[in-house]
Amino acid sequence: MIRDNRVALKRYGQNFLVDANILGIIISHSCLCESDCVLEIGAGKGVLTRALLESGVKFLHSLEIDERFRPELEEIARENENFAIHWTDAMKFDYGSLRPFPNKIAANIPYNITTPLIWNLLKFANLGLTRHVYMVQREAAERLAAKPDTKARYPLGVALEAMGNVKIVKQVSRKCFRPVPDVDSCIIEINLERNFSLAGDELWREFLHRGFAHRRKFLLNNLEGLRNFSRGDFLRIFSELGIDAKIRAEDLDCESWLKLYEKICAT
Repeated sequence: MIRDNRVALKRYGQNFLVDANILGIIISHSCLCESDCVLEIGAGKGVLTRALLESGVKFLHSLEIDERFRPELEEIARENENFAIHWTDAMKFDYGSLRPFPNKIAANIPYNITTPLIWNLLKFANLGLTRHVYMVQREAAERLAAKPDTKARYPLGVALEAMGNVKIVKQVSRKCFRPVPDVDSCIIEINLERNFSLAGDELWREFLHRGFAHRRKFLLNNLEGLRNFSRGDFLRIFSELGIDAKIRAEDLDCESWLKLYEKICAT
């Protein structure tokens, strides 16, 4: 068991991992090799940090906002020339400034920033950041990996499917953390393989968010007004693509989302 007597701070969404076995699973699914440059978000006391460095990676960037962990993390920095600690807010940091630039992420994400943080990090896929391994709240993991025709499906999950794939690799009991949170967690693996520019496309994001804005409404009704398209415009586009006018956002498959978006952009 990993021990630390510091109090978790609610403003940072902290829950400290105390089960060392989970570290091995994160490292295993990160598929690390000596040429990898890795980004860690939320270094904390440096337990995962040390495990990542011991794997033999080329370089590790770690972000941490809580200055209480400065002694441990600065000691790691003194011991490892291939390590840099960045004292910053993960939601405000300029990831594009990292040198060398990372190709993989390993992070235990605070539950309150999961969705906006992943959206932001996806923007760097075209710079080579294509493999993400996260510990997230179980409900968030199920939404990210949700398939069509399921209630859990939501915009970021569709975007991830359009860019690659998401897999839940391990369910993690809430008892593995201190303080014990109200929910269980999951380790997820994201591999980005295509459509790297989508995450930074504001129209694509608006398109998805409009589509899911009112879940009880048909997708057609939710999209009306996007780019000044009328209901009639969307009826025509749906007909051309063979999409049921009464379909809801959660039921549309990924390829149809992409074809529909291409039509909107081309019209």
